[in-house]
Amino acid sequence: MHFGPRPLATCIGALLAHATPPFKKGHRLTEADCALLANAGHDFVIVASLEPGDLHEDAAATRLAAALAGPGLRAEAAFTGRVNLFAEQAGLVVIDRTALEALNHHDERLTLATLPPYAAVRAGDMVATIKIIPFAVPGALVETALALLPPQALRLAPFRPLRPLLLDTLLPGTKPSLAEKAQRVTADRLSALGSPLPPVRALPHRQDAVAAALKHAVAEGFDPILVMGASAVADRADVIPAGIEQAGGTVLQVGMPVDPGNLLILGQIGDTRVLGLPGCARSPKLNGFDWVLQRFAAGIAVTAADVRAMGIGGLLMEIPSRPQPRLPEPEPRKALRLGALLLAAGQSRRMGPDSKLLLPFPEKPMVVVTAERLRAAGVFAPILVVTGSRQVEVRAALDASEAGPFVFVDTPDYAEGLSRSLIAGIQHALTLPLDGLLIALADMPLVGAEDLRALAAAFDPTAGRALIVPTVNGQRGNPSLWARDLWPEMLALTGDQGAKRLMDRFTGQLFELACDNPGLLADLDTPEAYRIALASLRLSSSDTK
Repeated sequence: MHFGPRPLATCIGALLAHATPPFKKGHRLTEADCALLANAGHDFVIVASLEPGDLHEDAAATRLAAALAGPGLRAEAAFTGRVNLFAEQAGLVVIDRTALEALNHHDERLTLATLPPYAAVRAGDMVATIKIIPFAVPGALVETALALLPPQALRLAPFRPLRPLLLDTLLPGTKPSLAEKAQRVTADRLSALGSPLPPVRALPHRQDAVAAALKHAVAEGFDPILVMGASAVADRADVIPAGIEQAGGTVLQVGMPVDPGNLLILGQIGDTRVLGLPGCARSPKLNGFDWVLQRFAAGIAVTAADVRAMGIGGLLMEIPSRPQPRLPEPEPRKALRLGALLLAAGQSRRMGPDSKLLLPFPEKPMVVVTAERLRAAGVFAPILVVTGSRQVEVRAALDASEAGPFVFVDTPDYAEGLSRSLIAGIQHALTLPLDGLLIALADMPLVGAEDLRALAAAFDPTAGRALIVPTVNGQRGNPSLWARDLWPEMLALTGDQGAKRLMDRFTGQLFELACDNPGLLADLDTPEAYRIALASLRLSSSDTK
């Protein structure tokens, strides 16, 4: 593959290396595209062109995905050199770690990221992603990588129903509520794995009683047999492990290097699996018992060596009853309330006699298209629309759209500059119970709903991300998302100053979100910008037909 800057006239058929409005990164340039870029003032662009024997990034990713998508996995269509693999049903991710690490070590241009081995997933969860770094790679490289992959190097072991039994040992002082909680939580665990609710049998916390109950359960065909002890195991000679041995079984492992879950017992009577449950199994929180039970449900054998190997990564969470030297669990992050401020009051002086916001794009007025993108994002409510110039027509266009409802804020002094529109919107927003406000320009209809959702997902003032700004190839764009604490600074703006003028004051709280969409840079405030954007929109529409 050849990569680098080339005269625009020689770029027909090449792939655009960086987003160049109105085209996205990776766009294959046509003669018409090159003419469009030339009219926009470009002489050179950075491109990638394939050589004989090269595979396009999407083709290479698709080849690898076909080899890696083992049983229970499906691959989505390739896009920008990436293929994601998803679980077709609930189960555990099973990985040939040696083979997959060899793939990642083979060549930096081929990458594979997966969930951890034995991760539990639901139907539809992403399991792995394959990404080809450059725009193309030699076909021979892909073939040598495929040769490294044995069959089923990555697969899903689906959960299958078990036939479990819960034995609950009791002491004279055991509270009934404690036993009831253990039974309820165990039933919920099994139900989540697709297994029926287990029968429950109570018995005294004595070795002989445990042994007798185990013999009876084995004869009835239950597997696995879960034993919830009234007191924690302290030794291999304690009640539950001794009861397993008295029943003719073998105690494979007492204890596990997973916290919580240290006091789990793994045993076997013939082919029947027996688990002595740790005390933390009474809690629905993740613990070592979950890891073993999930493997049982997925049909994966668990040996003493498997249990001992769980220690790396086995520090799962804090235990409230033993908080030190551990740290308390963090408070769950509350849902943030986000609104949007759509600035639609400008006079469109640079557009000539037309109001840019009312121009068709390509059929609906531009302001309506931008507002529809805000609504489609699904994370901003309310949407405040600041109106001024052509107020009646702008409001009528929005009222007739399906993107409402809107809260309209009029700006009588809009002619004094952008700052007056922004201040009017901020003053209204300050009366609302909002944590953040997206400040959007109404002449940016190329911003996508997915871009807006990405901004909202990155917003977290408690983590130092109180101001989110999209960037394309390092250049800041619009819209931007501002935390409430930052809004008062905007009230001091004057003239044609906008919120961008304040960004450098908040560098410690500013997060630049890298994006691919060049539409985040394109405000359509001139006839030429409007014409180029319309042309690119028609081109992209024809490409998808």
